[in-house]
Amino acid sequence: MSELLRARDLTKVFRSNTALDGLDLSVNAGEIVCLLGANGAGKTTTINLFLGFLEPTSGAAFVDGAEVGANLKRTRGKLGYVPEQVSLYPALTGLENLDYFVKLGGGRADAARLRGLLDEVGLDRGAAEQRVGGYSKGMRQKVGLAIALAKGAKALLLDEPLSGLDPSAANEFCRLLRRLADDGAAVLMATHDLFRARELADRIGIMKSGALVEELSPESLDQAALEQIYLRHMHDEERATEEART
Repeated sequence: MSELLRARDLTKVFRSNTALDGLDLSVNAGEIVCLLGANGAGKTTTINLFLGFLEPTSGAAFVDGAEVGANLKRTRGKLGYVPEQVSLYPALTGLENLDYFVKLGGGRADAARLRGLLDEVGLDRGAAEQRVGGYSKGMRQKVGLAIALAKGAKALLLDEPLSGLDPSAANEFCRLLRRLADDGAAVLMATHDLFRARELADRIGIMKSGALVEELSPESLDQAALEQIYLRHMHDEERATEEART
């Protein structure tokens, strides 16, 4: 499998706060990697460094072999990004939003191609003609994925995309991500959802205080074991924080 995302000793320091501390991580084509961790663990910082929204203090992020800082336009062209809240224009329909963002990115697609993309992500054709202001979060996430697919993204970066989704919408979204990975996409997702991470991921990384403290194969453990490992790391962090205060 080809390596599409690589963090090499990736570090980001904000004044006296080390948000990311020497991260080494890879995501291959056809693979889904989920990052678990509390708020402030470094998950979002990792994604922002891959996107080039932040500059690393040291180390480097690579997309399809190209270093992000030195090849920002090239690497962003290979990435699709779905944040926790997808920002769309509420007065436009789902189809019109997709058309706008495709053109904004310098691409062109006819109506049939755009409808095909929305079909691919599972957005109902009737909903595609409705204004986004009336969409559920799950519907907005689907449009966000369609925008990523329209640009031909090789790798998908998702920051808490399941937050606020009902169980049915979360299941549907995860099935879609699995299908995209099976078609060759590399997927890196930050999430708090241990259950979905175990069901979806090929590998799970647990992050704490900016460091990747453990990497797990979901096939090797059940849900209870994953929860136990995760909580042990979180309790260790709480204990260390309390000791530092005293």
